[in-house]
Amino acid sequence: MRHKIATLKKLSRNLWWSWDTEAKELFKELSPLLWERVNHNPVELLRHISNDELLARIDCELGEKLDSVSSRFEAYLSEKNTWAAKNAPSLVKKPVAYFSAEFGIHESVRIYSGGLGVLSGDHIKSASDLGLNFVGVTLFYKEGYFRQYLNKEGWQVEDYPLQYPESIPMEKVIGPDGKDLVVSLNIAMSEVHAQAWCINVGRAKLYLLDTNIPANEAHYRDICSRVYGGDQNMRINQEIVLGIGGVKLLQALGLEPAVYHMNEGHSAFLTLELLKRELAQGRNLDEAKEHVKKQCVFTTHTPVPAGHDRFSGDMMHYSFDRYLQNTGIGFDDLMKLGSEDVSQPGGLFTMTVLALNLSRSANGVSKLHGDVSREMWQHIYGASSPEDVPIGHITNGVHTSSWGSGFTDRFWKQYTENLDAMTESVEAAEAVLARVSDEELWCLRYRLKRNLIDFVYRYLSNQLFHQHVYTTYMEMDSSKSTKNPLSPDVLTIGFARRFATYKRAPLIFSDIERLTRIVSNPAMPVQIIFAGKAHPHDDAGKHYIRQIVEHARLPQFKGKIIFLENYNLGVAKRMISGVDVWLNNPVRPMEASGTSGQKTALHGGLNFSIPDGWWPEAYNGENGWSIGNGEQFENHDEQDRRDAELLYDILENQIIPTFYERDEHNIPVKWLKKVRNAIATIAPVYNTHRMVKDYTTQYYLAD
Repeated sequence: MRHKIATLKKLSRNLWWSWDTEAKELFKELSPLLWERVNHNPVELLRHISNDELLARIDCELGEKLDSVSSRFEAYLSEKNTWAAKNAPSLVKKPVAYFSAEFGIHESVRIYSGGLGVLSGDHIKSASDLGLNFVGVTLFYKEGYFRQYLNKEGWQVEDYPLQYPESIPMEKVIGPDGKDLVVSLNIAMSEVHAQAWCINVGRAKLYLLDTNIPANEAHYRDICSRVYGGDQNMRINQEIVLGIGGVKLLQALGLEPAVYHMNEGHSAFLTLELLKRELAQGRNLDEAKEHVKKQCVFTTHTPVPAGHDRFSGDMMHYSFDRYLQNTGIGFDDLMKLGSEDVSQPGGLFTMTVLALNLSRSANGVSKLHGDVSREMWQHIYGASSPEDVPIGHITNGVHTSSWGSGFTDRFWKQYTENLDAMTESVEAAEAVLARVSDEELWCLRYRLKRNLIDFVYRYLSNQLFHQHVYTTYMEMDSSKSTKNPLSPDVLTIGFARRFATYKRAPLIFSDIERLTRIVSNPAMPVQIIFAGKAHPHDDAGKHYIRQIVEHARLPQFKGKIIFLENYNLGVAKRMISGVDVWLNNPVRPMEASGTSGQKTALHGGLNFSIPDGWWPEAYNGENGWSIGNGEQFENHDEQDRRDAELLYDILENQIIPTFYERDEHNIPVKWLKKVRNAIATIAPVYNTHRMVKDYTTQYYLAD
């Protein structure tokens, strides 16, 4: 039976388990309490369970489930008849190299901060499912992104717990000499060394560079400490290690990618290392640039000019003078590659411009964002109109299997082979839905809401005891007999995302009296759950969090409006599956795409959103609600007033009445009609299988 233990440990060290329901349940059954305490990390879980216990339990209770999971895992790894094998055989032979500063694959691997990382994580999973030869490149952040606490005033406090390689499903990369593979690169006047780790993500591999080794000077050892940590100097150092170090790592591994995909501008320095290689082969600078462009594609995610990384000429001099020696690239040549105005020497160096100048294709992440990006970068191309700017768009999606809760997964498998089969096309989804009764769909919603509410109270108890305000926060009117005021009978709204100010988290509190009437309507009540982190340097975002916490503590909102601290992938999965309505109210057009709302569809949730990002493409009038038609005002206060008024009107006059209108069997027939429409129109389109196929056919395979 000892080979069974080896099988179990092999499963734990490939993140394929993170999107397989039965695999996750197998690990959870070993110890539900430990599973929660180790943040759903099977590697750490198995470190706390003896081999004697594993042998006994595999022998008598878990052996059959382990065999089932293991067989499916091995079949997955050995599958040859994949989508890529049929449609992109050249990308089975040579890899796609996907560079991103963060990857949100699972909550137990804290190398992500928000939406960009989650998108990267979903991208690599779908690439694996589709059979692409795919390697991700990022950094290993020993402190990850911060753990969020709220003090008793509701102010965000950051903590950075260490994460240890031995507790994560990753292995040290070993070189041909049998020693740790280490790459070296120049930063300023120093030689910096980076070791490498590898995480298996299904069939794909994710490589992580790490400068925390004794060979480096102390301040360079901390380059990879935190996701987006530190000042501008730390930022440029991280981006040099990611881009230049990443290319050196792939070369040391003997990999020659078919294409380099830069996910946002953070990794754009990789083009300099490619340029250096081309020049070393005897090409002149113009020829070398053309050869680099043929190898690279670029995705931009940021629709506001201020959100793009820019470095001063002095910082570029300091960081690159030694690197440029003997490369054939002069400093002026370098600055031109990243200059937004080549007629004005000595300006800022923009990473997005570098990526645009040295890529064969570029894209935004929604149709609207493509329009915004073409207008934003029109001056770079000298185009007479935005329509002439060669920036396309591929709308983001989500990895369906990763975002289906265990109960949702089992529910749909009663009617179809798997979630991927259901999301192949609108017709496939409609065919499955035709076999599901309203009673069954409503049962799914109640089960998921109960799961969310039970989770909230376990989670909230720990949070509020930590803040020393549990009794004050949770006390109810003496006429109420229940301690837990959240109810699965009540319309539940969710708002969870990064607390950037443009996302306007407090918008729904614009009129406290009106919101009080809405939430406290005895016949048609509403409850709202918030979660999210503000960047450590974003005091305005932290102020928004404190506002919401203070509002939630008002007597009329106690137990009806909740803020959950330390938003992460685990909390996200609970929320997107359990809420009835997913609220999104950014300032248009500042949401490049947004994917959180896409995750609600298969769970039967509905979107209520400003027409920004992906929502203008998806909204059809019957699959959710739109807050206005995209009206934009120059005055920010006027915009907020108009959007808040629309939000309240739609909530009061459309959403709430539709939810509470019931037939003789207490089924909200009109509501479920919208749910069916949302499932059929959103799930088959806004997923990363479709997205990765689009990238493959439109960009990866293009000459």
